[in-house]
Amino acid sequence: MAGERIRLFAALDLPEEVRGALVRWRAPLLAAEPRLLRPVASDALHVTLCFLGQVDAAEAGAIGAAVVASAGGDAPGGLAGEPGPVPGLALADALWLPRRAARVLAVELVDAGGALARLQARVAGALTAGGWFEPEARPFLPHVTVARVRARGNERAARELAAAPLPGVPSLAFDGAAVTLYRSHLGGGGARYEPLARADLR
Repeated sequence: MAGERIRLFAALDLPEEVRGALVRWRAPLLAAEPRLLRPVASDALHVTLCFLGQVDAAEAGAIGAAVVASAGGDAPGGLAGEPGPVPGLALADALWLPRRAARVLAVELVDAGGALARLQARVAGALTAGGWFEPEARPFLPHVTVARVRARGNERAARELAAAPLPGVPSLAFDGAAVTLYRSHLGGGGARYEPLARADLR
């Protein structure tokens, strides 16, 4: 009998004050479009580094170890880690993704010194070396998904919403808090994220 398959992704966790600022910023948008936008839970706001999709549950321990090692030590595949915080991050502009057919409302991040991009490359390299991840062709775009578009049956409204200007995002600088391997449990009320392994960056 085939083993259990589970849905995994590695993410940069955000400090509480950043998640709070994003929740306050999106509140008027959600209030104006309650039938069109479904919020991501406050404690689930994160920056996806690598989305693995469905993997064998028996591999979760090894995947978690690779994520932790690559985030704060010597990573599998010979990629040296950089222990400590990920500095130079800040909230930037809001945007709809994908850009041609909006499915999520996101806030892009400024990665002033490139520390987040280097972290993502290390994590991706470790997971690729283990055979669990296939790197995407498009470059890494650091962002936080704050709401999802209920597009089914609302295509026209979604297009009109995506064409309207978005309010400015509060200027807030911060350091990355932690890198976590999450299991995503899908359900009718939206995904629930279960942490499986974590590397504290502070």
